[in-house]
Amino acid sequence: MQDLLSEKLSNYAPRQLALDYPEAGILVPITDTPGNPEMIFTLRSAHLKTHRGQVAYPGGKRDPGDASLAATALRETYEEIGLPPDQVRVIAPLSQVVSLHRILVTPYVGMVPADHVLKPNPDEIESVFRVPISFFLEDKRERTDALGFQNSTLYVPCYRWERYQIWGLSAVVLVDFLNAVYDAGIDILEPPR
Repeated sequence: MQDLLSEKLSNYAPRQLALDYPEAGILVPITDTPGNPEMIFTLRSAHLKTHRGQVAYPGGKRDPGDASLAATALRETYEEIGLPPDQVRVIAPLSQVVSLHRILVTPYVGMVPADHVLKPNPDEIESVFRVPISFFLEDKRERTDALGFQNSTLYVPCYRWERYQIWGLSAVVLVDFLNAVYDAGIDILEPPR
């Protein structure tokens, strides 16, 4: 899996947004499970001020002491789910996205050990869950959401995995990953037919 990610993402030019917004880094964790890699998500706690009760990738706002946005993603991942930075092999960034609260988010794809026990921080994270990437490649979306962004509309899939809904910013990042690594051809610029 690591070879596939390295090969595909080395030829990928992620979109950079020239926006003067606060920055955040998130990790798109992919397990090193042979033949059946999974993507790791979190469910944010219901008592948080922003994005409460939503599915998200681990990560958060950049601190002044962070050496880079990748370092932000790794620090926040450790704080949120107990995955130490030395257990993550950062492969490459994906395209930047903007959160509802005008935060410029840079996602980083990282390989993580499938057998590492993840411990959600109850102050921030209700639960951690994994979804086989093969599930998303079937594109069995529950619905498509029309989301406004910079004077245009994005048509973003919403996927349901067990009790979790993966939608919004997380789904935009997910689709970017699927298109970049698997040539999934999921078009979010045109409404589905």
